[in-house]
Amino acid sequence: MFRSRPQTIACQQVLEEDSSVFSIQWSVFSPDIARGLTPRTIQQRYLEYIRSCTLTLIRPTTTPAGVEFRLLNSAISLISFLPQDDSHEGLSMLRIRGGVLVQPHQCHRGELRFGVEDTPEGIRVSLLLCDFCPLILGGPSPSPVRFWLYRLTQALIHRLVTVRFLTLLYRDLAGSQAPVRLVRSQVREGRPL
Repeated sequence: MFRSRPQTIACQQVLEEDSSVFSIQWSVFSPDIARGLTPRTIQQRYLEYIRSCTLTLIRPTTTPAGVEFRLLNSAISLISFLPQDDSHEGLSMLRIRGGVLVQPHQCHRGELRFGVEDTPEGIRVSLLLCDFCPLILGGPSPSPVRFWLYRLTQALIHRLVTVRFLTLLYRDLAGSQAPVRLVRSQVREGRPL
């Protein structure tokens, strides 16, 4: 019996020296299934996925000021982003501008990037969160309790959501229920989350 080769999703999440979060997940798709994917389509699909996977508890909402991850129908924004920036080839970026999950003095730090790039192995689709300063960490020197609280809540949820998104995207494009294998990667130095 023929078995499909597992699709690999690479991932790394670390707390950097300045206590900001770096989190990247990516997978390389074959060109025949990834043809037509753009960073903007990845971003749009991701925002739709956030809404559905949270059962509309979190509702990505586009406003003149940017994109907000709102709680239900309220005006409470968990994370707010400036309007998308497509000025870099192969990337669509949402720069963080605030929200209740962001440290108040670090509101203008951090980015959520959606990437699509050609590589010798195929089309690399990536999601990257960098320079994010979560409120739960409290500041530049989080206590061990705050670190573990963040690691077991927001960091875990973010990793699960992004890995599941890439899994579903691959299966949707490939038209297959092929198995997926998660591999740890090292892109940056830092304290593993």
